[in-house]
Amino acid sequence: MQDNNRQKMEEPVRLFKNSILERLTLLSFNVFLSVWLPLLVLSLAYGAWKSASVIVFVLYAVMGFLIWFPTEYLLHRFLFHLQARYAPVQSLVYLLHGNHHEQPNHPLRNLMPLSVTLPLALLIWVGCAFFIGQGRGGSLAAGFFCGYVFYDVIHYSCHQFPMRGPLLRRLKIHHINHHYRDHDTNYGITSICIDRACHTLFVMQEKKS
Repeated sequence: MQDNNRQKMEEPVRLFKNSILERLTLLSFNVFLSVWLPLLVLSLAYGAWKSASVIVFVLYAVMGFLIWFPTEYLLHRFLFHLQARYAPVQSLVYLLHGNHHEQPNHPLRNLMPLSVTLPLALLIWVGCAFFIGQGRGGSLAAGFFCGYVFYDVIHYSCHQFPMRGPLLRRLKIHHINHHYRDHDTNYGITSICIDRACHTLFVMQEKKS
C-alpha cells in the first residue's frame, strides 16, 4: 500500500525530452471524462439520427460495444506485450504500455492519452461510415467507443479506487495479478471470461510442502 501511494505522488516516468510531447502522454481522469463523455453523446446521437430505425441503431451500437471486448484482449496481449527484437519496436511498445508496468499506479499514466485515442477514434468512425454507411457505421463506431470508455474507466479504477462489491473487486484483483504476479496472464481488464476461454487466466500455484 505504501508503494502504491509513493507511486501516485512521484513524478511520472519521462518518455520524451520535449516538454510538449511529454505533456501529450499524460492524462488526468477529469480531462478524460470531460472529453470522452460529450464525444460519446455526440457519436450516439449522430448514429441514432442517421439510422434507418431505432432497431438498426441499437443493433449496431450493441454490436460495436461487444466488439470492443475481444479487441481489448487482443491489443493488450499481442501489441502491448509484444516481445520484439528490434529496438524501435521495443521503444514503441514501451511508449504504449511498458511505462505503465514500470509505474502502474501513477494517475496520469492509467489512461490512454488523447493524442493516441482521438486520431484513432476519428479513423475508426470514418472507416465505419465509409464502408457500411453513416447510420449503421456511426452506430457501430459509437458502441465501440462506449466499450473503450468503459474499459479505461475500469482500468483507471483498478489502480486508483477501492472498487468495492464482488464484481468490481474481482476485476481489480484480476488486473492487479497481471501487474504483480504474472505479466503473461489476465490480459482482459473488463472481461475475465476471455482470459479463461483463451487459457491466459492467472492461477495461484499451491506451495509444495
